[in-house]
Amino acid sequence: MFKALLHPNDSAISTISRILCNLHFPFSHKFLTTTTSTPSFAVSYFINNLKFSSESALKASKLVHFKTSKKPDSVLNFFRTHGFTDSDIHKIIQREPWLLSCDTQKRVLPKFQFLLSKGASTSDIVRIVVGNPRFMKSSLNNRVIPIYNLVTQYLQSDEKTIASIVSCPSLLCSDYLAPNINMMVENGVCYSSIYRILRTRPNVIFWRRREVEETVKELKNMGFDPSKSYFGDALLGKIGLSKSKWNDRIDIFKSWGWSEETVLEAIMRQPKCMLVSNDKINKVMSFWVNEMGWDSSHLVKGPGMFCYCLEKRIIPRAMVIFHLIAKGMRSEKASLLSPFYASEKLFLERYVLCFKEEESSHLLKLYHAMMKLGDKKARGIEES
Repeated sequence: MFKALLHPNDSAISTISRILCNLHFPFSHKFLTTTTSTPSFAVSYFINNLKFSSESALKASKLVHFKTSKKPDSVLNFFRTHGFTDSDIHKIIQREPWLLSCDTQKRVLPKFQFLLSKGASTSDIVRIVVGNPRFMKSSLNNRVIPIYNLVTQYLQSDEKTIASIVSCPSLLCSDYLAPNINMMVENGVCYSSIYRILRTRPNVIFWRRREVEETVKELKNMGFDPSKSYFGDALLGKIGLSKSKWNDRIDIFKSWGWSEETVLEAIMRQPKCMLVSNDKINKVMSFWVNEMGWDSSHLVKGPGMFCYCLEKRIIPRAMVIFHLIAKGMRSEKASLLSPFYASEKLFLERYVLCFKEEESSHLLKLYHAMMKLGDKKARGIEES
């Protein structure tokens, strides 16, 4: 038979055909032929209706199950009727393509209704969903509502809770929020600190529990008291900066004559001073020490100064105070800091308008001139 295979005639060819027919190959005969595949309906839908690239459409198509446009069209219409633009919808589907084959009435609408019942507006919901479409995959009863209630427990109002969620949409499906809050409570972190974190930068406690706990313990070892309200800001600062940047900030302060203990004292008074850039610290210090001739030690007692705008607050007020001291109208022993911490109204009443008409007029012109100059400089910095 094998000779016949080597030298085939009509009989051999018949034999070969019979052998091949009786063989059972572990793969389909379609791989033995060349065919031109056509894209699936889902791939075409992503490309034509949502402007996906071919590669993205192919990847997304593996996460959906539809062969007609009925289901995906209903999903797109659902989002449009709830205030989402086509641009919003594109961003959402890009991140969560499975939505195109889901039952929006069961998976999505109840979450929208829950947020609306808590006072969220349509635009709030749009911002939340566009910012974190993954939240629509989360269980309403097992994830969204428990997290919402936990946040509200500390913020004490639906309005504040919704505001925090809008600013940080990932809040609604964080795996680490509850464990980290429990850990902070166990370490003695006070209510006001947790409140401050949830109100300003809740994403900070999305870190893994071990990392947040290590930071809490490190601050405690540095002498920070977790029962004090400033601890929340200290935690925000420490987590917000890498170790090298944290040490770099300390070195910048020390370069202006502060000791390690002095820097720590300033941080305890206002931890946010560590979140100010090196350039801003140097500019404030340079103006205070080199331009005004004042001692940098004053700023240890008022490190919040580094958080103020140099051009629109510090310089205009400093020029008024400098004028008052030079004219003998304010004692050199009086606090240099209190004028900078006063509200605009109080500053004008106490340091500008409380003098005789001629002097008050001169001070007001000086103040407004410096404010105008500062405003121009500030705009120039923003534009650059």
